Amino acid sequence: MFVKYILGWLVLVIIAIINGLIRNEFYKEALGDLRAHQVSTLTGIILFGLVIWGFTRLWKLTSARQAWTIGFIWLVMTIAFEFVFGHFVMGNPWSTLFHDYNIFAGRVWLLVLIWTTVAPYVFYKFTRK
Repeated sequence: MFVKYILGWLVLVIIAIINGLIRNEFYKEALGDLRAHQVSTLTGIILFGLVIWGFTRLWKLTSARQAWTIGFIWLVMTIAFEFVFGHFVMGNPWSTLFHDYNIFAGRVWLLVLIWTTVAPYVFYKFTRK
């Protein structure tokens, strides 16, 4: 079960990359960096929600513990990917990578991480009713 969800996480990565490309190509210039970041955070949460809901319908979760475990695995994988890929492949300095975690500067990326972590449990609870 976990292997399916770990492989499914790759779909979330592809969605995140496409979401970022759309932001940069179509509305970042018009909205500015901060607003574009905030809009893409919202669209990312919506898109992730749809995909995660689909995963939980396709691959039934059997317990709350399983749902939380998947959410935390995705959280760790997402953060690791962001920093490893962002720094070593894309060449972004660490300060740039940490900048998206500054909620006091209006950077709301943390909401994506929170949603990625709790979404499996949320959808597990919905399917239990």
